[in-house]
Amino acid sequence: MNRHHLQDHFLEIDKKNCCVFRDDFIAKVLPPVLGLEFIFGLLGNGLALWIFCFHLKSWKSSRIFLFNLAVADFLLIICLPFVVDYYARRSDWKFGDIPCRLVLFMFAMNRQGSIIFLTVVAVDRYFRVVHPHHALNKISNWTAAIISCLLWSITIGLTVHLLKKKLLIQNGTANVCISFSICHTFRWHEAMFLLEFFLPLGIILFCSARIIWSLRQRQMDRHAKIKRAITFIMVVAIVFVICFLPSVVVRIRIFWLLHTSGTQNCEVYRSVDLAFFITLSFTYMNSMLDPVVYYFSSEPDNNRSTSASSRGPQQNQSGSRGVNGPTPVRTLSPRTRSLEKQLGCCIE
Repeated sequence: MNRHHLQDHFLEIDKKNCCVFRDDFIAKVLPPVLGLEFIFGLLGNGLALWIFCFHLKSWKSSRIFLFNLAVADFLLIICLPFVVDYYARRSDWKFGDIPCRLVLFMFAMNRQGSIIFLTVVAVDRYFRVVHPHHALNKISNWTAAIISCLLWSITIGLTVHLLKKKLLIQNGTANVCISFSICHTFRWHEAMFLLEFFLPLGIILFCSARIIWSLRQRQMDRHAKIKRAITFIMVVAIVFVICFLPSVVVRIRIFWLLHTSGTQNCEVYRSVDLAFFITLSFTYMNSMLDPVVYYFSSEPDNNRSTSASSRGPQQNQSGSRGVNGPTPVRTLSPRTRSLEKQLGCCIE
């Protein structure tokens, strides 16, 4: 291994020995992948925000939380072109130190914001189904807006440190813009990366399991609308795990290697560093897939959902007549109607 090759991997950051790689594979593969995530994420979240802002007839607390989730995803998505350019240049940042800090801050803040509001959506559904008479189900839109502002304040407070320190490091002829590095240390940023996954994961899995168990205990999981609600709950959990688990697993692997091997031989970390940045692109995919969450939280057919109520009372009792005689109309028990209302649409 020649001297230049060693210099390309070994770097001193904040007086700590670190391993930094500029991989050709990342330069070839990730830009087109992230480009597609940007296009679909921009279209999906842009459409969601357009519906929220111009087509909602009324607001509910659940809609306010979903709106904030869409905002977090949209703000993350619009930063992707900078990362695409960075990876295409083999990890060489051309926009200066301040833009480097801003982009990394926006990624960290909106990634965390997306996780927080995805968790809040799961908790909101949990209380509506499992504890339908709880006071949290009756919060006003104003209260939901205040809660959202508080959650944003917490998110900004946990990530604002990225604006305070220099994150643009010179590596030979290139300028590396990174908030995650392979150094023999365990920083606050690293700890939050793990905590912001495992804590929400536990909450989302608990809420999902309790909702599905509660519906099946009441034998209500056979109705079409409630089946759709269960699908929504499962989609939230699946999207969360697929998008965030891989990068967390790889990061834990890096921590273990640092504990056992140190940073004397950077070649040990080449494959896991590559795996981390590839799986990190999955977390951006979450912002592209969240519009699927909005879809499953909406009514499948507004006309069909109101068809029963639009029929006259006589028709509802005797059924609608066809060629072969009366066709019975399915009637729902008050309990099922109440549950459908609690699970009901978030976007109409």
